[in-house]
Amino acid sequence: MKAKVKKFIIYTCMLTILFTELAAQTVILNRDPEIKAMVEEISAERLEQHIQKLVSFGTRHTLSDNKSNKEGIGAARNWVKSELETYARESGGRLTVALDFYDIPADGRRIPEPVQLANVMGTLKGTDPNDDRILIISGHLDSRASDIMNSKIKAPGANDDGSGVAVVMELARVMSKRSFPATIIFMAVSGEEQGLLGARQLAEKGKKEQWNIVAMLNNDMVGNSASSGTNLRDNMQVRVFSEGVPQAETEEMARNRRYTAAENDSQSRQLARYIKEVGERYVDQLQVTLNYRSDRFLRGGDHTPFSQNGFAAVRFSEMNENYYHQHQDVRLEDGIQYGDFPEYVDYFYARKIAGVNLATLANLAMAPAAPQNPGIDVSQLSNETLLKWQHPAGKEPHGYYVLMRETYQPFWEKKIFVQGTEVSLPYSKDNYFFAVQAVDAEGHESLPVWPLPLR
Repeated sequence: MKAKVKKFIIYTCMLTILFTELAAQTVILNRDPEIKAMVEEISAERLEQHIQKLVSFGTRHTLSDNKSNKEGIGAARNWVKSELETYARESGGRLTVALDFYDIPADGRRIPEPVQLANVMGTLKGTDPNDDRILIISGHLDSRASDIMNSKIKAPGANDDGSGVAVVMELARVMSKRSFPATIIFMAVSGEEQGLLGARQLAEKGKKEQWNIVAMLNNDMVGNSASSGTNLRDNMQVRVFSEGVPQAETEEMARNRRYTAAENDSQSRQLARYIKEVGERYVDQLQVTLNYRSDRFLRGGDHTPFSQNGFAAVRFSEMNENYYHQHQDVRLEDGIQYGDFPEYVDYFYARKIAGVNLATLANLAMAPAAPQNPGIDVSQLSNETLLKWQHPAGKEPHGYYVLMRETYQPFWEKKIFVQGTEVSLPYSKDNYFFAVQAVDAEGHESLPVWPLPLR
């Protein structure tokens, strides 16, 4: 009898431990019904239609035909503009569309002679006159084959980067039906393959004109779910690349980074973590995998010029690339079909990635601006951490979250709600990292801000 009782007690303890562990792993998802509805409105069929149309232009090489209405970069650019104008007419004046022209001189490398290029810009103007924040989502319009300088050969560009442009267009359609306090720019750029030309044009313009760009989301190759060589198939993960040490770092920024061990907490890295939290909140069966480098190994994308000009910018890209369908001449070789065709795009996968983009943009655009000048009081030694900050400009927040994680952890582990502008926590700043974000009454959070020492 005693043995049975002993076994029962052991069994009960094991169950208690199991249920305690399960409870500790429970994640509560609070979804804004309006954001949820927008995510559900994204159409895989429309993404496919957009990509099929982009491929129909034969090539979209940056240096291809600018004048034709049927083929080349000019025809593709005009079609994207006309589609965005359709959404603009249905937006009640909220969305405006324009071509942003710019001249590129010959460089003796990828631009053999001077050329005029243009980015397609759809601007959904924010409704709050006191909110100057700008959010940008981008894909690149141009395509290429094996030879980067061959502007005549067929270059379908279905996934690279028809998928990114299709995502931008679909989000413009869905989001332009709604209003947001902050401004959102939907952008299809030219010149990516020739040297990130269109993105650099806008990033430098934004810096010169002091735009308050708080987030730039670059979507480049977001439609392929089957890898070449390794034969991996994965439509349940998407990579988000973000820089660690900022490319635009000043000496003062470098000094603060060294003093506070902020190598993994640049504003772009904070944006990446935000995308993971918010994206997985609204999109099921998709894990946002944070890649802690600025881009693929020794490569770059249209987010790079924004990072170089001091803006928070990241790149979305499929989990596994297929090099049979990327930067390849169209051909059949050794039984393998090469070329970037629409039939190799996973449209339901692209739809999920589009949902992560939309949830991020909408949550940010609805949220208050980030708190200003957060800091950690270091006037005296203490095993507690005193954090202080100032109210953000514009919309008054409902309160703030203080985020914290142990120093070896990649993601924020706790969010502590605070209604004032300072808090003392019984956690040592030696053992934890902190950040502060603003939140409204509906739960829309700003980007987290890394605190600096307050003496």
